[in-house]
Order: sequence, then structure tokens, then C-alpha cells
Amino acid sequence: MSATSQQLSLSLAVADQPEILGAGAALLRGFAAPVMTDLLESLQGLEAVSAFRHLVTPGGFTMSVAVSSCGALGWMSDRSGYRYVSHDPDTGRPWPAMPAVFQRLATAAAAQAGFTDFEPDACLINRYVPGARMTLHQDRNERDFSQPIVSVSLGMSATFLFGGMERGGKTTRLPLHHGDVMVWGGPDRLRYHGVLPLKDSPHPLLGRQRINLTFRKAG
Repeated sequence: MSATSQQLSLSLAVADQPEILGAGAALLRGFAAPVMTDLLESLQGLEAVSAFRHLVTPGGFTMSVAVSSCGALGWMSDRSGYRYVSHDPDTGRPWPAMPAVFQRLATAAAAQAGFTDFEPDACLINRYVPGARMTLHQDRNERDFSQPIVSVSLGMSATFLFGGMERGGKTTRLPLHHGDVMVWGGPDRLRYHGVLPLKDSPHPLLGRQRINLTFRKAG
């Protein structure tokens, strides 16, 4: 067993009980902490290959969140719609491979929340700066809704909005901090979710930014 695998096994053994948010949704506080060094080192390498960029929505609005991707598929948005693509449109090359520590963390977090067969093929990397936000939306560009979403928070804290199956329904506000992991799937897979405008409270390691890793089975 590798050092990283041992760290994840330790995390599973000592982590606080998940905060249950629904039949298929859980919040794992600090779950990513044991592999944080490897995560941040891998993130630097990914950014050097496929830089962050601000995408345009089908409605013509520029997103306040900057994005990149890794894995076999990367999420894309422009005036023609939302979709997954195999190549980075900015470089013409395939998206960088998903680092092993990313894959292991996502699989372990999903298993901790009750999803034992999760094998993500896409990781959307979002970078928030103070004031950036994500409006309420559903993740519905994937082919297999039986697979969960795994979302890892790094850097500055954020307020995550977790709603229901309708955009105008009631939302729960969840503070997410460095190392927290959200998992939702099963009957909760299509719940609306978003992020309130990020407050300017610099993080000791990442400064004035929040990085969110969202793992999905897209293909």
C-alpha cells in the first residue's frame, strides 16, 4: 500500500461521522486533510498544463469563477451550450490526466458516503476569488446519474447552497472549509446547488482564492 493510500485509510478510520444531508448526501469535514500536500502539488502541475479561464454561458454571460479540468473529459461552456469534451479548447491537446491522489480521494470519499463503485473520469477545477459565486444549478450534463458527485473544497471558506429538485425551493446554507468534501448522489443526485459570493478572508496556504475540485463520471 502506498503512502497516500495509507493516509486515506487513516482518514477513513479517524474522520468524524459524516454530516448526513439527505438519503444520498453527506458532508465529510476535513476528509481531504491527510493528502493535502499531494493535492496542492498536483494542482500546480495541472494549472501549468491547462490554465484557468473564464467561460461564457449559453446566455452570453462570463462566469465569475475561473475553470480548468483534468481527466479523460473536461467540462465546457460557450454560446452553443454546456458539454464535456476530450481536448482543452485553449491548447488543442487532451486534458491533463487526473492525478492518482485525486482519483483515490474521490473514490474514498464516495465510499465513505455509501457509493462504493465510483470511478470518476472528469474533474472540474473551479477557482473562486472574492466576490465570485456560482448560481443555483443542477449537474445534468453527465450520462449516468447513478454515479455521485464528489466536491472537494480548498483554500478560502465558502457558503454552499444545497437545495431541492426545484430551482426556487428552500436551500440549506453550509459553511465549507479547507479540506471539506461534499458527496451527493442517489435520490439527491439532481439537487440544485450553488455558492454564495466569496467573502474576502485569505487562507494561510492559498491566499485570496478558493479551489473546488468536482469529480464526476461524465462519459
